[in-house]
Amino acid sequence: MKNLKSIALALVVALGTLSATAQTSKKVDVAQSKINWVGKKMTGQHSGTINLKEGNLIFNGKKLAGGNFTVDMTSINTTDLKAGEGKEKLDGHLKADDFFGVEANPTATLVFKSIGVKAKNVYTVNADLTIKGITKPITFDITVNKNDATAKLSVDRTKYDIKYGSGSFFEGLGDKAISDNFDLVVNLKF
Repeated sequence: MKNLKSIALALVVALGTLSATAQTSKKVDVAQSKINWVGKKMTGQHSGTINLKEGNLIFNGKKLAGGNFTVDMTSINTTDLKAGEGKEKLDGHLKADDFFGVEANPTATLVFKSIGVKAKNVYTVNADLTIKGITKPITFDITVNKNDATAKLSVDRTKYDIKYGSGSFFEGLGDKAISDNFDLVVNLKF
């Protein structure tokens, strides 16, 4: 009888431990989440938005344990220009093969590979970013609160075969050179 009570107690403890460390997936609310981008050139910069198609954050208890996201590349939108100021031309060029080639590559993906705790609610993420069918590693910090998360990423576009206007690949561009990096500010709601 004593042995049976010990086994039952061990089982209760084991099940409690399993449920406390069980992973949960939280679906990102794509309608409420925002991705803002900034691309810089020698004579200024342009900014805009791009939409998430879907995404999930995975937690072990309250700790971030994973994540995966799909971005709708066809939604690239320049917000610092208005119609008639070159907005349509820039949006079209960003969607063309010179840049993101969205007809052949309508989505980009980000998959978390490993996560380290940096500070309270702040994690350093190593992930795989796929743009134009090319996957490269990227590292960034993400801050997670109750129902939202924020991250800033700097992406070297040339790693994804986006070389248009890059001073790293073309000489004599002068003030027409475009920075190899573009920045993303991501605000997720879940």
